[in-house]
Amino acid sequence: MSAMARHGRSPRRSLGLAVGALLLAGATLTACGGSSNDNGDGATGSGAASASGTATTAGSYPTGVPSGVSLTSPGKALQVGQSATVAWQPSQQLVGVLDLTVTAMHSTTFAKSFKGWELDDATKANAPYFVTATVRNAGQSDLAGQPVPLYGSAATGALVEASTFATDFKPCGPSVLPTPFPAGASAKVCLVYLVPHAGSLDGVSFRPTEAFDPITWSGEVTPLGKAGASSGTPSSGAPSGLPTSSPTAGGSPDVHMSGSPLH
Repeated sequence: MSAMARHGRSPRRSLGLAVGALLLAGATLTACGGSSNDNGDGATGSGAASASGTATTAGSYPTGVPSGVSLTSPGKALQVGQSATVAWQPSQQLVGVLDLTVTAMHSTTFAKSFKGWELDDATKANAPYFVTATVRNAGQSDLAGQPVPLYGSAATGALVEASTFATDFKPCGPSVLPTPFPAGASAKVCLVYLVPHAGSLDGVSFRPTEAFDPITWSGEVTPLGKAGASSGTPSSGAPSGLPTSSPTAGGSPDVHMSGSPLH
């Protein structure tokens, strides 16, 4: 939403928010079994290294993954701190491969983390959470500016898309991959999830399509700033870019933030 000058007041930021969650009827977000420290894979990348002419079979990884890359098996249940190697298709001609490690999940409050932002009542009805992760480009494509393909898993059985910002959100960022982000590059990211109806966050899921059996991360959700929760502490950053896809066609979550400082 646009920001207008307000006379005699210090600069503030307006926050426009559309919240959406993908409800998963009859499905659970955390798969059973698998809590070892390795990937416990079984899925192996195949096909040409080029993403040209890629295709995705329902419930499977896309083709075009570099030969020899070992992908984490769909349905794998992991703990915070464990890693997975995943592939997804951000666009028709691009296949991305990432080593993903969810490092921490934090609860926070609007009063603590959104100071200086103007929030409407609809926004305040949500519960904010920060999730930190490390990512490494394990493929051959430059993934510059791509959103990290992780969804928040709400206790209601919904997937919540990460929020994005039109301006800097220093308490938690960046939420997208750096530019450039070539093969072998690594980065730390911080994702903001606003769980509807002041709900709780149970974990994080990689689920690039509705048919894909999600890879999940679960673990302790600690209050932001709590002693002993320093691992993966959110840092300053400048998120940019919007999610390019969602798990369902025709039912995509529409979650984003936009804000600009008042002058």
